[in-house]
Amino acid sequence: MKFIILTLFPESFDYLKSYGVIGKAIQNNLIELEVVNIRDYTKNKHKKVDDEIYGGGAGMLMTCQPIYDCLEDVNKNKSKVVFMSPQGKVLNQQKCIELSKEKEIVILCGHYEGVDSRIINHYCDEEISIGDYVMTGGELGAMVLIDCVSRMINDVLGNDESYKTDSHYNLLLQEDSYTRPRVFNGYEVPEVLLSGNHEKIEQWREKSRLNNTKLKREDIYQKYLKEKNQGGS
Repeated sequence: MKFIILTLFPESFDYLKSYGVIGKAIQNNLIELEVVNIRDYTKNKHKKVDDEIYGGGAGMLMTCQPIYDCLEDVNKNKSKVVFMSPQGKVLNQQKCIELSKEKEIVILCGHYEGVDSRIINHYCDEEISIGDYVMTGGELGAMVLIDCVSRMINDVLGNDESYKTDSHYNLLLQEDSYTRPRVFNGYEVPEVLLSGNHEKIEQWREKSRLNNTKLKREDIYQKYLKEKNQGGS
């Protein structure tokens, strides 16, 4: 998969390209990251990419021309264009799975007070948010999106079964997990996990997933129950 990021701050993505699971996936050619500087496309002699808001208002807005010309140049394949925005649908695991099936995704990162609405309404396919809060730019949101989607791609994690046990993959949160030592400060690893009985271990894990979801995310638990009941009806 290829990610094309349109941003005013391309250096923001240096860490993502160099370290961790995503950096390794890039080095192994499992994913490709192309970071494009929107400012390179402005026709303004002062390299300006923003202007005052019509009707008044605080701050400056990113203008249409450099973003449009950038999109026209880099999106030769007419791939899905995603705008990172607090007005978008909140990113979840199902959306990540859906996006992981794309061959190429173009991600537009806004800044200042945002982007001229004509770009969003006519040249972006969807808006995605990483939460109900506002950040200074779309770059961190884009990194979250890239990380989450990349984990769904074959061989990125090394074990393609890994992400299928993650929280949210099947609505439920992940089960409790333990490693050595068996006892830490008086807290013991559940005996069943040491039993070697895979059937009982899986039963314990399923119960742990249910308990964690009900305790920590009642909203997801109710959604799980609703879908389970609909599936059984």
